[in-house]
Amino acid sequence: MGQGIAQASAVAGFDVVMFDVSRASTDRALNEIEKNLAQAASKGKLTEDEKTVALKRLSSVPSIEDVRGDLIIEAILEKLEPKQEVLVRVGNNNPNAVLATNTSTFPVALVAAKLPDPSCCVGLHFFNPAHVMKLVEVIAGSVTSPAVLAAATDFVKALKKTPVFANDSPGFIVNRVARSFYLEALKLIEDGAASRDTIDKLMRGTGFRMGPFELMDLIGLDTNLAVTESLYAAFGKPEKFRPSAIQIDMVKQKQLGVKSGRGFYVYPR
Repeated sequence: MGQGIAQASAVAGFDVVMFDVSRASTDRALNEIEKNLAQAASKGKLTEDEKTVALKRLSSVPSIEDVRGDLIIEAILEKLEPKQEVLVRVGNNNPNAVLATNTSTFPVALVAAKLPDPSCCVGLHFFNPAHVMKLVEVIAGSVTSPAVLAAATDFVKALKKTPVFANDSPGFIVNRVARSFYLEALKLIEDGAASRDTIDKLMRGTGFRMGPFELMDLIGLDTNLAVTESLYAAFGKPEKFRPSAIQIDMVKQKQLGVKSGRGFYVYPR
């Protein structure tokens, strides 16, 4: 997700600094961005000059203490405490920055709760792949400053994406609705009612660009499961949000989808 956000930002004209706890992950992301931009140039979506300039806008730093920016977007794993820790650390070094969380499920007010000034925090929920998908949910926490919300909205528009304002509740809009897309599909194969391939084929046939199993593989089964578990807990464990045993077992086996080479489908490494 961070890779896609970085790419979209660089193409839109912003200087981008990337950080990950694994330097190998950052290097891999930069390589993937270069491949994506080369492909875009080959299809005429970018000129060679635009590709070169966009790549020059991208850099990485070895330490989170080196992260500096006017807008800092946290796009790490869907765990509350690590998100809070990251925002506190970058916030301490960037007292005038807008701090955005890409959380899929946690209320922005909760993510921002440990910040000295929670008013500087806003939700910017991108969708995978972030450099392609046009929708971005924009979420104001209970104390988010109107100026911060306006700056975040202007940023989304500068990326040529569509901001959609969502209330600050667990799962916001898309992920709350999408649980049925994933969980009912998983229940169908649990019950033996249909196969993975049949479900994906039928959903594509109704107009979806990807079936639920293809999409879970793209997102990452661990990330998708974390979202489900978060909503399940947040709403008092209703049956409709109960995590699937199939997905739990696959995550335990490190079958995470595209990023691990195997999920519901197998991917070349």
